[in-house]
Amino acid sequence: MKDVPYFLPLEEAIKLSLEHPLPYTIEDVNLDEAHQRILAEDLSSKVNDPPFDNSAMDGFAVRFEDTKEASSTLDIIATSQAAAGDEQLSVTSGQAVRIMTGAPMPGGADAIIPIEACTIDGNSVTLNQPSKPHFIRKRGENIAMGQIGLERGCYLTPQSISMCATMGYSSVPVVKKLKIGIISTGDELKPPGETLSYGEIYESNSYGLSGLVKMLGHTPIRYPAVHDSIDALRAQFDVAAEECDLFLTSGGVSMGEWDFVRKLMETEGELVFWRVKIRPGSPPLFGHWNGTPMFGLPGNPVSSHVVFRMLVVPYLRGSLNTTFPYDRIVHARLNTNVRSTKDCLTLRRVTLQSTVDGFIANQPKHQGSGNIDSLSSADGLTLLQPGQSGEAGELIQVLLL
Repeated sequence: MKDVPYFLPLEEAIKLSLEHPLPYTIEDVNLDEAHQRILAEDLSSKVNDPPFDNSAMDGFAVRFEDTKEASSTLDIIATSQAAAGDEQLSVTSGQAVRIMTGAPMPGGADAIIPIEACTIDGNSVTLNQPSKPHFIRKRGENIAMGQIGLERGCYLTPQSISMCATMGYSSVPVVKKLKIGIISTGDELKPPGETLSYGEIYESNSYGLSGLVKMLGHTPIRYPAVHDSIDALRAQFDVAAEECDLFLTSGGVSMGEWDFVRKLMETEGELVFWRVKIRPGSPPLFGHWNGTPMFGLPGNPVSSHVVFRMLVVPYLRGSLNTTFPYDRIVHARLNTNVRSTKDCLTLRRVTLQSTVDGFIANQPKHQGSGNIDSLSSADGLTLLQPGQSGEAGELIQVLLL
């Protein structure tokens, strides 16, 4: 372990990993395929939205000067409909144009009277209340031509996809999905659904990690579990490094005799750091195998998930110049004691209850790092700083899951 940073604070580990950012490429995809992708370039609007002054509701377009008072009666001279063609309508004093929502405002008109606020009699309309100048959507009030509507690195949600279309884009430049390999290790692991022999357990980590990768919008490649053998592990590392942009291992990174991931990276890989000051999940490592970045995650199910959230997520976020996924942090008051540590960031699993006085955090289940049930039923992770008490009644930060 000579010259390899050891047992680092989380912030230092993230900073070290980002000295080796992932390269990425950009591709154009049509809007139907852009959901949950990461925008690779700023998008400026190709149009003004709206492209012309238009009515915000069905009614009559009028001159405000003529209609400040109720009971005004005006002559209806025409109708303005959405997509009505090139016809240019206009009004003068004493006139009104019947108008539909989204239809262009006639020249001279600067107010709208809603259809339900007037009485129509043949070709005349009488107002039952004053007209409303603010019922007009002004040209470019949503976004002006050339204005940046979405910034590079944003996560394309359904509403931002609509924004792309509004700005005139049928396709957008996005970060090409990364291929992220997932390798579980251990002689005791067996695929779910098969019969277990004494001493065996079902392999679960690769499924959870695969789901986390998909949630980030990338492509997981889940390899079969590797038994405890340096040769078998080396061979699988070679395959993952060739096929993937990044790969993750689960298990084999601690200080035991059979922790072959650590041993292999120490002797044949390029190790950047080992162990981080977080609980649970302190044994992770980061490095390169044949030039491909890799994270070695702990084998306990909770620890593998926690380390992914705390180390892998910020690494991907920083590498891709995005703010996604956001760390959603709330404040909550502890309702039960939570065991903290003196030198580590403590990430206990808690449930949250919303009250008029804020969130209340409870720790209802035992916190063993092998107890995935405590994570699957939790709402968040405590962010107890080193030395923080964790006593009932304390106001703490919670990272939402």
